Amino acid sequence: MARINLLPWREEAREQRQKKFTSSLVLVAIVAGGLLYGGMMFLGDIIDKQKVRNVYLQKEISALDDKIKEIKQLDKKRETLLAKMDVIEELQENRIKAVKILDALANTVPKGIHLTRVTRRGDELLLSGIAQANARVSAFMRELDENEVFATASLSVVAREEDRKAFTLSVNENKHQVDEEGSE
Repeated sequence: MARINLLPWREEAREQRQKKFTSSLVLVAIVAGGLLYGGMMFLGDIIDKQKVRNVYLQKEISALDDKIKEIKQLDKKRETLLAKMDVIEELQENRIKAVKILDALANTVPKGIHLTRVTRRGDELLLSGIAQANARVSAFMRELDENEVFATASLSVVAREEDRKAFTLSVNENKHQVDEEGSE
């Protein structure tokens, strides 16, 4: 039998396999590196786009915050204007009430009574004056009680000055009647 030495052939086959393995390993490393680099680039691009979106959203949020501040300032101005309107409305009502009260007071003062002072404290009127007789003060109080603008009258002081009587009485407004007449 002839002897064939297969060792160099095996050695060459092993070296070829080793080279193929090394080249395959290098190729896989290059492909893996390329894929890794591509993935990193892709993720970096996504992150950059998200950063751009975040900057845009921050700008929009700050613009909306400015608008919210402006709306709050406008609400404060609105509340201030409403308060001023309420004050003006109340002053208008009180102006009408004062006229109604003075008109009713002028119509109820009988002859023989002279009012020297009229003071208003809220819904109460303090009337000071001079009368010729006590009967005139009583008639005045009855007139006040009968008038729809006034509620109840109460006499505080009656004093004699020479031949006249000085008096002080208080009367409350009939709030509902004055308000109803004022709204007409």
